[in-house]
Amino acid sequence: MLKFCAAICAALCLFSGTSAVRAQDVTLKSHDGAVEIVGTLLGFDGEFYRVESIYGELTVDGSGVTCEGPGCPNLINYVADISISGSESMAEVLMPALLEAFALRNGYGISRKDAGENRFEYHLTQQDTGDLRAKFRFHASSADEGFAELLADEADIAMSLREIRSREAAMGYEAGLGDMSDTNRSRVLALDGMVPIVAPGNPISTLSLAELARVFSGDVRNWTELGGPDAPISVHLTKASSGFSQAVEDQLMAQAGLKFSSEIIRHAKTDTLLSAVSRDPFAIGITSFSDTNATKVLTLSGACGFSLQASRRNIKTEDYPLNAPMFLYFPARRLPKLARDFLAYTRGPSAQVVIRRAGFVDQTSEEIAVNLQGDRLANAISVVGDDLTFEDTQEMMATLLGKKRLTTSFRFQTGSSRLDAQSRSNVHQLARAIEGGRYDARKLYFVGFSDGEGPARINRNIALKRAETVRDAVLKAAETANPDRLDLEVVAFGEAMPMACDDTSWGRQVNRRVEIWVD
Repeated sequence: MLKFCAAICAALCLFSGTSAVRAQDVTLKSHDGAVEIVGTLLGFDGEFYRVESIYGELTVDGSGVTCEGPGCPNLINYVADISISGSESMAEVLMPALLEAFALRNGYGISRKDAGENRFEYHLTQQDTGDLRAKFRFHASSADEGFAELLADEADIAMSLREIRSREAAMGYEAGLGDMSDTNRSRVLALDGMVPIVAPGNPISTLSLAELARVFSGDVRNWTELGGPDAPISVHLTKASSGFSQAVEDQLMAQAGLKFSSEIIRHAKTDTLLSAVSRDPFAIGITSFSDTNATKVLTLSGACGFSLQASRRNIKTEDYPLNAPMFLYFPARRLPKLARDFLAYTRGPSAQVVIRRAGFVDQTSEEIAVNLQGDRLANAISVVGDDLTFEDTQEMMATLLGKKRLTTSFRFQTGSSRLDAQSRSNVHQLARAIEGGRYDARKLYFVGFSDGEGPARINRNIALKRAETVRDAVLKAAETANPDRLDLEVVAFGEAMPMACDDTSWGRQVNRRVEIWVD
């Protein structure tokens, strides 16, 4: 928390030091002269002025006024200026790949220019004239710095590998940025996973989440405690300020009620972490699914015998428990039109291809046939017992047979009825597909599942309510969908098809889900 506060203070000081230079007095007058607004120009997006006046911060349509004063922008050769700060891995790989594809698709020229340590710019130009149309200024830093610069109005967009935390959201609300935890203030750009890695020669292949957490807390220090050789464990992770490391802390350590060991070897770059782990037969680390290089990825296992292996499909469906969505956050103010066009592009099908080619997991919904789900069906048979009968399993199979499961799934935050971040993004992904007619003349099933804690019938009723909640959220988001073309059904089978063991909070979280099946 001290590091975050320090970053906030530094950004605020920077903002205070430059505001006198950047802020200029302007007078906005309506064309008939009846209305006049005097204030300090805070920004111009090519269409609207943002002005601090005696009435507070105002947004004024530029087509209805004339601007007078030293701060008035050039309306003829307007250049969009967008500042983006945060996650280093997103800044260095994913965002440039998407920007270059966006520029090519829209006929812009694009060039990169260095702008100091960890800073660079992408310039978009009109190809026929060479006129500069936009500057995308990047600060490849960390989630902490990205949020700090966003709160200090020094960045228009923050990149993060973790969700915004409550104290950051509260500070953003106080700063007038709106509710930063709201769906409209953030976007999942792409998906990734957090995977444990060892050297290729390490004999260990599987590890439970509880064991992994105890290794990183320092409670487990020797490989013999995990069934390996008699050797001390060397533990590696990225720097504490990185969004990835903080996501590991939130999703792995906090769930286990443990804290990171002070003896963890920290790395400023993922490349150095991968190199260190691959060369040390007794090392272990956690890295992103998209960046494992020559290391060996461990499979996550449970006491009941179920195993969870990281794969593109399992990350997309959230069946893998350590997912790492890649977020963009932006305040409650208009961005320049070209920036809005770019953000709209990142949600489209061509952007999903770019995301996949860049090595990350895209959000395009895929259909999985029943005959490709053998492990899941085996899990369903294994839990048949006194409470959950074979007839229950037969009913489920009769309903799902001949249908396909979508990779679009929905899960809820721990101890909450609110969908998690990836699932909130999935609501809009599915809603847009429905609006576009992708599932016209087909039937969608919202299928609820639960963990195995408690009586089976009660679990089934809870799962049904969750499925209804998801259906209602999707229908609300699909504002332009034609209801006459929709054929939706809600069903639930409770604990009948577990994905993980119920003996841990991670396993129960994975099992509590709503799946989408299509006929």
